[in-house]
Amino acid sequence: MLDVTKLTQAEIRRLGIEALTKALGPAGMARFMQQFEKGSGDYTKERDEILGNPTIDEIFERIEEHRQQQQKGEQKTNFD
Repeated sequence: MLDVTKLTQAEIRRLGIEALTKALGPAGMARFMQQFEKGSGDYTKERDEILGNPTIDEIFERIEEHRQQQQKGEQKTNFD
């Protein structure tokens, strides 16, 4: 058996990924790893800072504004 105390963290990670891939296949390994990948930051706080707490009417207004901007951009491109 391998003496893991003499391996670097990178080597242990590489060997672990190889073992998971062999046992589960590439897609299974990826799904397994996703369970343990630690994110960073506070998603809820960041989401609230970016999006706020808009009402349904405000959301529809933003969508309509976005659509109008897209249409203006398409019109400019068509006339160039």
